[in-house]
Amino acid sequence: MIKVILVEDNFFLQKTLEEKLSNFSDIVIKDTAQNGEEAIAILEKNHVVDLILMDIEMPVMNGIKATEIIKSKYPQIKIVMITVFDNDDNVFNAIKAGADGYLLKETKAEKIYEAIIETLAGGAAMSPSIAMKTLKLLKNPIPFETETEKELVELSTREIEVLEHLSKGLKNKDIADNLFLSTSTVKKHIENIYRKLQAHNRIEMLQKAKQNKLI
Repeated sequence: MIKVILVEDNFFLQKTLEEKLSNFSDIVIKDTAQNGEEAIAILEKNHVVDLILMDIEMPVMNGIKATEIIKSKYPQIKIVMITVFDNDDNVFNAIKAGADGYLLKETKAEKIYEAIIETLAGGAAMSPSIAMKTLKLLKNPIPFETETEKELVELSTREIEVLEHLSKGLKNKDIADNLFLSTSTVKKHIENIYRKLQAHNRIEMLQKAKQNKLI
């Protein structure tokens, strides 16, 4: 079973999300919260959660701040932003905070389910309009850090090969086949790349790789 927490301050929209996900037998709504602070409190009691669907605009603590805190404490938990806002600032700040995906609330139930599965498999699920904005951010990157904070990042030849395959959107299994490696070895290389680049998700990883002229 996939354990999900819904973080949404609008009761009607929260119930709509619950209804959409009720169609899928392998999804269980473990808990709900009305703001980021409530979500963090829930996780402090029990953080055995696979994924959080996180709203952005909420009282007390918004979704971007909550994502940043949750990712620092529980990096294994996947977070997909689900919101009506698709402006550049929100997309950029969500990525910077460590979000693993970004969906609009108008997304159909089947697409939300597919996004959850894709995210848990290591992908970065996004609504089409968000994907376009993300591509724009990658083509015209906004620095994640100032030049004075920037440190030289060194990757091995094999890590750079894996990184180049990731930049083409290939999945771990395809990368393993192309490089004649096991999927577990590819996964280990990816973990090392995340650590060296201090990235929280694939989008941030690729952006930092470009900034460091690794790809």
